[in-house]
Amino acid sequence: MEIDCGTDVSIEGEENITVYDSSSWAERGFCKKCGSHLFYRIKETQQHMVAVGLFEDQENFVFESQVFIDRKPSFYSFSNKTNNLTEKEIFEMYGSP
Repeated sequence: MEIDCGTDVSIEGEENITVYDSSSWAERGFCKKCGSHLFYRIKETQQHMVAVGLFEDQENFVFESQVFIDRKPSFYSFSNKTNNLTEKEIFEMYGSP
């Protein structure tokens, strides 16, 4: 799960991060030391989607959207009502791959 942190993101310890060019539309950031996934960044907008586990205070987060819902495994479903976006809808929002 990730939090949309927008485009104005500053990272402490950036020297410990490596970025992988994962697709035509996004790149992913990982810790150089342990390999943990930290974020993905949309190339066109520089919008950062940061792993929720990196935040100490998660109390005010609201799980309101699911993306690529048409690609989710059939064996799971979250109980709360969310805004569900398909792959097509995501690419229309952020630019196609």
